Amino acid sequence: MSIGHTLLGLLESGPRHGYDLKRSFDDQFGRDRPLHYGQVYSTMSRLLKNGLVVVDGVEAGGGPERKRYAITEAGVTDVGRWLAQPESPEPYLQSTLYTKVVIALLTGRSAADLLDAQRAEHLRMMRDLTARKREGDLADQLICDHALFHLEADLRWLELTAARLDRLATAIRR
Repeated sequence: MSIGHTLLGLLESGPRHGYDLKRSFDDQFGRDRPLHYGQVYSTMSRLLKNGLVVVDGVEAGGGPERKRYAITEAGVTDVGRWLAQPESPEPYLQSTLYTKVVIALLTGRSAADLLDAQRAEHLRMMRDLTARKREGDLADQLICDHALFHLEADLRWLELTAARLDRLATAIRR
């Protein structure tokens, strides 16, 4: 996820302080991994330097000055370009899980046990996500669906790999 573009998109509705941006980001996108304030302010500093935002106002308070940021036309254009650009699919051609299966086979350990343990962990995560999806709002439901579909694909791969372990063991020992 592009944090800079996301913060710019949040600014399109109007100028905001850094803490407001953090709160909006966390509410919409960061439920599982909220942004740190330092990350917000370092990103805003970079966006300011690149001419994508301006300081719309500064308020003095008991602590440090509070800057209110506004998106520039260049920022709006940048967000539009980002939204129009499709994301590259991530096929995970060299996944850690595949590496573990091969290393288990090469070292004489049980790749089948590794796959069984991984299957159990995937199923546990799927149960947790399904419960979260039932209790969550629409955003949670969509986020959980995305994760569940990926976990289902992983489970299909685990089953296929388990069925081919003997052939894989023979192939890697050549």
